[in-house]
Amino acid sequence: MSGVQPQPHFKEVLTLIEQARQRATQAVNTQLVELYWQVGAYISHKLEQAEWGDAVVGQLAEYLAQTQPGLRGFTRRNLFRMRQFFETYRHDEKVTALLTQLPWTHNLSILSQCKRPEEREFYLRMAIQEKWSSRELDRQLKTALFERSVMQPVKVSPAVRQAHPGALDVFRDAYMVEFLDLPPGHAEADLHQGLLQRLKDFLIELGRDFCFVGSEYPLQVGGRDFALDLLFFHRGLNCLVAIELKVGRFEPEYLGKLDFYLEALDRDERKPHENPAIGVLLCASKDDEVVEYALNRSLSPALIAEYQTQLPDKALLQAKLHEFYTLNAMEGSNGHEL
Repeated sequence: MSGVQPQPHFKEVLTLIEQARQRATQAVNTQLVELYWQVGAYISHKLEQAEWGDAVVGQLAEYLAQTQPGLRGFTRRNLFRMRQFFETYRHDEKVTALLTQLPWTHNLSILSQCKRPEEREFYLRMAIQEKWSSRELDRQLKTALFERSVMQPVKVSPAVRQAHPGALDVFRDAYMVEFLDLPPGHAEADLHQGLLQRLKDFLIELGRDFCFVGSEYPLQVGGRDFALDLLFFHRGLNCLVAIELKVGRFEPEYLGKLDFYLEALDRDERKPHENPAIGVLLCASKDDEVVEYALNRSLSPALIAEYQTQLPDKALLQAKLHEFYTLNAMEGSNGHEL
């Protein structure tokens, strides 16, 4: 049997099929999450009205297993999860619209690992925006992304706030690169090569709209050749993003070189429809006060961030976040009394 010779437009039909499959999968997921919500609401009502005791939920699970042998996911434990799912979000209309946009496994991860309403909303929105897989969502929960975002906002120059106000929601104060397995005394070449070898993981950590342009990107100025460590493009901000790597702590003089690269990119590489380039100094460590002083007078759209080779102590960050919220609540209360 001879193989079929594909015609130029065959791929268009294949695209239509894939799009239909994706819509069908999303429709099934939406119906499934809505079903779990309805079952959770039903069980919650019965328990709140004292019509049922907890034992009845177990009996319901047994009844469903006997009458619907092919039905999966309705164990006693899962039925109580559905109840918790409903009771957690039933008074939060802003969030309930997000729930059906994510698979049930995503919802369960967020429900079980997040304690605060604002934390749950944060991960729901980020998972939808970044299209995280279940594995990547679990990783971001382990890295305490919410705690870090609240307590460690990104440090940027005034030029970033003026030219790219949306950048504050794109960049982070610290990036986790634990997947590189770097030794304590690693060199800049080790970091650079590791990021290239695990580029897919690094792009996920950076964010969905980042596109890789080049490594050791050549720039020629005044007859001299220079090489920028990493160059990306951000679709949402519509600009080039230059990343310079430093395996030591941040030093103020690093900004001068980054400013030079940004000027070269804007003059020689930027397209007419693109916004000015943004520069990122990715360092092993930094003193926040030194960073603030260095960035305050910088005329270039630049920011300083850390790369971290080990996952943070999430319990410690959660404790600090609790203190942070408690202090803010006390200050708000005092201000109200005045």
